[in-house]
Amino acid sequence: MTSFPTPSPDAPRSLSILGATGSIGTQTLEVVRLFPDQFDVHALACGGNVELLAEQAREFQPEHVAVGDAERADDLRAALDDGSVTVHVGEEGLCRVATHPTVDVVVGAVVGFAGLAPVLAALREDKQVALANKETLVVAGPLVQAALAEGEGNLLPVDSEHSAIFQCLSGESSDNVEQVVLTASGGPFRTRSADTFDAITVDEALDHPNWSMGAKITIDSATMMNKGLEVIEARWLFDLAPEEIEVLVHPQSIVHSMVSFRDGAVKAQLGVPDMKVPIQYALSYPARWPAPHERLDWTTLGRLDFETPDLNKFPCLRHAYDALERGGSAPAVLNAANEAAVDQFLRERISFPDIPRLVGEALASVPIVSDPVLDDLYAADARSRKHVQELLGAPSN
Repeated sequence: MTSFPTPSPDAPRSLSILGATGSIGTQTLEVVRLFPDQFDVHALACGGNVELLAEQAREFQPEHVAVGDAERADDLRAALDDGSVTVHVGEEGLCRVATHPTVDVVVGAVVGFAGLAPVLAALREDKQVALANKETLVVAGPLVQAALAEGEGNLLPVDSEHSAIFQCLSGESSDNVEQVVLTASGGPFRTRSADTFDAITVDEALDHPNWSMGAKITIDSATMMNKGLEVIEARWLFDLAPEEIEVLVHPQSIVHSMVSFRDGAVKAQLGVPDMKVPIQYALSYPARWPAPHERLDWTTLGRLDFETPDLNKFPCLRHAYDALERGGSAPAVLNAANEAAVDQFLRERISFPDIPRLVGEALASVPIVSDPVLDDLYAADARSRKHVQELLGAPSN
């Protein structure tokens, strides 16, 4: 099982926040606002939302910023026209702000495959990474494990489900773990008939009943691919076999995950659906700082329901288990095909059921490398995206 850090809480923690303008990034900055004496924001990075990044830079005064989209770099420089902030560009720029010598904690919240390189770079430079980018472990779990084993870097989970498992495992031996249970809300279509899925609109798919998240992860929740990615992430984060990871639909999103032990005991972590709680825990660990986050009201909770996911209705979850079983570059194919298909759905070029169909066709057609190095994963990602585009006759952007 992955070894987790015990950092010193004495000095302010210097942060590099990758994906600062996204849902996790903006909520991370909300946590920073609650504890201004505990954090120093050294660097902020985004994909292309330079307007918001510039606003954040003016508030938090980082020394470095980075923008993944090179075409927006001049816009960012113009928005920060006093020259007090160093601007970095592209994947190289993201890696630079993730590995700066003065940074203590890197928040990995860049969406998708683009988050892989800076997280690997940070771990190789012995940084502590608060990981919200599940695709990093999905695509390159063995490479992340190798980076952790070879250096002194550390990884803490930010996803609510993996944070819950991490908290349930505190003080426990991995030898005593029988199974982990990842809970899933079921998304907006849990009770909707599958024969109406062709008519699902983008707005309907983005209307999540419980969580406030970015567009891509919200669509993944609607297809249940998000839970499939989390299964793969849990395999690498906690060194589990696929059969040791179960998914249950829990529509209230109060139980964030559970761990069953070999003596029959079960631990669960509960709380209201609020990503700031696991974000804060990853940043403050091993401490629990008092915070004004919403509390559970046990008197109005009423009931907690659990049910088995319908893999025929939500085949993306089955695709994820299949990719995990196949191993090698199969999870990279899964992730890339899904990213490409979700992008096409958000552009209203394909229907909702086309997402799992395209993912399944990519897994069946794109060659799988059994023991991939990083270049193989980049190649698998590119081939999978191209395959989806060719199937649709769609433009590349």
